[in-house]
Amino acid sequence: MKKDLPENIVEDILISVVLEGDTPTSQNWKVYLINEKNEGLENVFVTSKGYGKKDGKEVKTTTLRHFIGDVAPASFVKIEAIDDQVFGLTNEYWLSYYIGGVIYDKKYIFLPESIVDENLSKVPLVNKPGVIIGGNV
Repeated sequence: MKKDLPENIVEDILISVVLEGDTPTSQNWKVYLINEKNEGLENVFVTSKGYGKKDGKEVKTTTLRHFIGDVAPASFVKIEAIDDQVFGLTNEYWLSYYIGGVIYDKKYIFLPESIVDENLSKVPLVNKPGVIIGGNV
């Protein structure tokens, strides 16, 4: 039963949509996993999808699955590139990983129109502007 499973709390793990580059005609965005822990993550797996309404119609993107492998302590890895055309949708990232044989998982959700210039801040470890969810922010 679900109630019998331990509740393993995810802390010090961030997902961030980072502005990699900016030209007069376009912006280049990437999604990163940031491990602020002093221990590594093992067998990291992330799924991503977008959903919501666009032009009055329900829209759902393809679910993408990313096996990242291991992530070192106090480091970051790129999950995927993201097109700014989906910023009007809810963008969901579901993270699973192990530490010492114990599984952890957490859902990170970027709400529609939350990835905007007004919400940009300096992303830890990546040291670029981005919108951050999770960790100690």
